[in-house]
Amino acid sequence: MSFSYDTKNELCKLPVQRLCCARAEAYGILLYCNTFNSTEVRIITENPNFAARLPKLFQRAFGMRFDRQPEPEQEGKRIFQITDPKKLDHIINVLGYDPRQNLVLHINFGMLEEECCRASFLRGAFFAGGSSTDPLKRYHLELTTSHLQASRELEVLLRECGYPPKSLSRSGSFITYFKQSDQIEDFLTLIGAPVAAMKIMSAKLEKDLRNSVNRRLNCDSANLDKAVSAAQEQIEAIRRLEKAGTLETLPQKLQQTAALRMARPELTLSELAEEFDPPLTKSCLNHRLRKLMDLAGKA
Repeated sequence: MSFSYDTKNELCKLPVQRLCCARAEAYGILLYCNTFNSTEVRIITENPNFAARLPKLFQRAFGMRFDRQPEPEQEGKRIFQITDPKKLDHIINVLGYDPRQNLVLHINFGMLEEECCRASFLRGAFFAGGSSTDPLKRYHLELTTSHLQASRELEVLLRECGYPPKSLSRSGSFITYFKQSDQIEDFLTLIGAPVAAMKIMSAKLEKDLRNSVNRRLNCDSANLDKAVSAAQEQIEAIRRLEKAGTLETLPQKLQQTAALRMARPELTLSELAEEFDPPLTKSCLNHRLRKLMDLAGKA
């Protein structure tokens, strides 16, 4: 199952209780469903849990049954439909529109004054028009509607809730979306899906840990490459001194340093310093090797 599917299943476990919240949730569904106008309501879903929730929700919100709804055992796409003019007029009137005028769908903020109602409305919008990408792949949550004004006002509502989204239009649809993991977490928590929000947090921690390990490995690899390159330069310098007959004339400390570097070319500077008896400091060994390379440059 997809992350969106699991999230909606989690949301379906929330009870349908207060009338105001039931209406707010149904309102969000209607503005983001397949069809909502003065002649028809059509909601299509493949999620059996959402399909089981819809009749209870509309009964609580509007005191009515769908004119058409699928059998409980039906699989695949499930279609819920209302075409009865009286039922449609009742829904339109409850939502604060005038049934006698052309229905231009916008958000009636008067129905969303309470925080619980705003959360319910956003939950309904996510049920009908929402999707969220698997957080292990990327962070993206979007809400899609065919109603431009509703989309614009949803953006205002989300900003008021503290989650400033982005928006775009695509093939006649209007999309409000988030790409920041913390905004998606907060949004899912608000609408009643804390488990889904925790999955995003866990995915983010896993990604951060993996990136940290990769950075450490890359850093270690870069340091190792640098150490190998430095050791090769030092060995070449010592060989030039040997070829020139200069090495055996140098102080004992420098000869000892040259001999150890030639014997242990794979060691880092810190590791090589430990090979001396007594051990040298890293800065002391570095000074000796630089002296050898300077002398080789003059040989």
